[in-house]
Amino acid sequence: MKRTLGVCYYPEHWPEAQWAEDAARMAALGLTWVRIGEFAWKRMEPSEGNYRWDWLDRAIEVLGAAGLRVVLGTPTATPPAWVVAKHPDMFAVDENGHTRGYGSRRHYCFSHQGYIGECRKIVTAMAKRYGGNPHVAAWQTDNEYGCHDTTISYSEAARVAFRDWLRAQFPGAGNDGDIDALNAAWGNVFWSMDYDDFDQIGLPNLTVTEPNPAHVHAFRRFASDQVVAFNRVQTDIIRAHSDAPVAHNYMGRITDFDHFAVGADLDIASWDSYPLGFLEDRVGASSERQCAYAQQGDPDFQAFHHDLYRAVGAARGAHQKGGGRWWVMEQQPGPVNWAPYNPAPLPGMVRLWTWEAFAHGAEAVCYFRWRQAPIAQEQMHAGLLRPDSVVAEAYGEAETVMAELANAPEVTVAQAPVALIFDYDADAAWAVQPHGAGLSYFGLVFDWYRALRKLGLSVDIVPGTARDFAGYALVLAPGLMHMADDLKAALAAAPGQVIVGPRSGARDDNFNIPTTPMPPDWPGSDLVVERVQSMRPDMRIALSGSGTVHSYLEQIAGRGAVVLETEDGAPVAVTCGPNATYMAGWGDDAAHMRLIQTVAPQLDVEEMPEGVRRRQTGAETFWFNYGRSEARVAGQTIPPAGVLRQAT
Repeated sequence: MKRTLGVCYYPEHWPEAQWAEDAARMAALGLTWVRIGEFAWKRMEPSEGNYRWDWLDRAIEVLGAAGLRVVLGTPTATPPAWVVAKHPDMFAVDENGHTRGYGSRRHYCFSHQGYIGECRKIVTAMAKRYGGNPHVAAWQTDNEYGCHDTTISYSEAARVAFRDWLRAQFPGAGNDGDIDALNAAWGNVFWSMDYDDFDQIGLPNLTVTEPNPAHVHAFRRFASDQVVAFNRVQTDIIRAHSDAPVAHNYMGRITDFDHFAVGADLDIASWDSYPLGFLEDRVGASSERQCAYAQQGDPDFQAFHHDLYRAVGAARGAHQKGGGRWWVMEQQPGPVNWAPYNPAPLPGMVRLWTWEAFAHGAEAVCYFRWRQAPIAQEQMHAGLLRPDSVVAEAYGEAETVMAELANAPEVTVAQAPVALIFDYDADAAWAVQPHGAGLSYFGLVFDWYRALRKLGLSVDIVPGTARDFAGYALVLAPGLMHMADDLKAALAAAPGQVIVGPRSGARDDNFNIPTTPMPPDWPGSDLVVERVQSMRPDMRIALSGSGTVHSYLEQIAGRGAVVLETEDGAPVAVTCGPNATYMAGWGDDAAHMRLIQTVAPQLDVEEMPEGVRRRQTGAETFWFNYGRSEARVAGQTIPPAGVLRQAT
């Protein structure tokens, strides 16, 4: 499939007389895709049942007549005031019991059946009207599920739905569920928390001290399932009326629902890439690193999500080896408006970000947005055009990419040599019980990913449901607090090397510590985690040779061969089978890189210069320079913000 570019556009924001000129300029730039509609519910349905499609009909026709292909978004992220007036209890409620009300976006609770009914109506009306429109070439459901901390709601609607969900998790006679089974699974004998009936179960917030972690984990699983069900309502409706592919645009480091489960109902996974904003508000980098990469973005954060959503794009099953269909639905083109600090990209970075997405298998990269808005909340968010329609800096970089695409090969996806398991349920478990301030599953996995990338390795991210690891020289499975027995067996039988831990297999499916045997209960191994500790940020334990462990460390015992140990001789990484090594601590880059090269020496590693990363696709090899100075790779010099692309 050909690599393509697109843009996000809001015809309702601009005079209709301007639409044709905008469409002509988009086509002249070489854009293929224009995403519209995802925030326009009030214009589509000004009052209940009063649909006004005339303006949207004309907008789609103008864009299509210019040769552009429309991605039509359902507008359910922005319910208008009349919907709120009809359903005043539809809002989400935060963990402190505060209603998250009207006045911006994403002001709904995924469990509110009345609101879901309104969504059914508007999506059905849209799908019937535009499902056969030749210019509507793809759909997007809602917008950025979970953004602004909107996955988990402590509303009355969520309380009722959670109880019904629990009854289904612990079935009993009739429809009542087995409350005794729930009490036993959750360990409710502790603190005299046994329930007599499911209707006594509340939500795990506003408790005097910490609630039962099993209760919290169950509630997070429920909240994830509500997102999946909400999305499925829309995909089912769209598919009943349209053959065009359906996508959703996920957001960076939003991990409180299962993106793979949502992806099972999509044709295309997409995500919204804002490298500079993300570096400031969610990467977790040190202040020194934030300063060094303030105008470039973190060298690994975008790539991690590219690989993640290539995997999510495969969740429905129609995919090539190594991943499925995926896009960048929103690509940062300049300063944004929402981060703590909002610097401008270095010249060349928009081009670099675009090519990096293509190197990881993206079919399309769409810039957000066409023209900077002079109104409302996003006034300070740059576009390809200034508010006065004069081209902004990113426009020229998009032109450059468009010219370069003329002689570029089509999208290629090849299996990488390394698989890294990422599991949303494990992320929920760490969020429930991090055991140390600031510790997270995402942070642990991302540290391993960065180490792989610093060694020049390409990576396939795979879900926790994966069981086929054929073709991978190395599989990494850090931090999977609950590991199903068949996953352990599949990893133990994998043809390549496997690294697991820390905290792998540390809890059963109901958040209890297994005791017979103790964790990690690895097949054929007597390895036991005897004690765990989390460490202050200023505590580092040096390893013999090089590297340190920090944040989290387990005391382990067993007959495995020691691969890494502290300077005091305590084992940190030990073999636990013919192909498996258990890492009992959270290592720094040096420790992780040492272990990777020790257990899998057959990998084609090449330690990258600072800020430089390599990606191999099967047809091409790419190098990207996130640094502020030039770098030498493959016998060539890459300038700052530079891209080197070579045919394989």
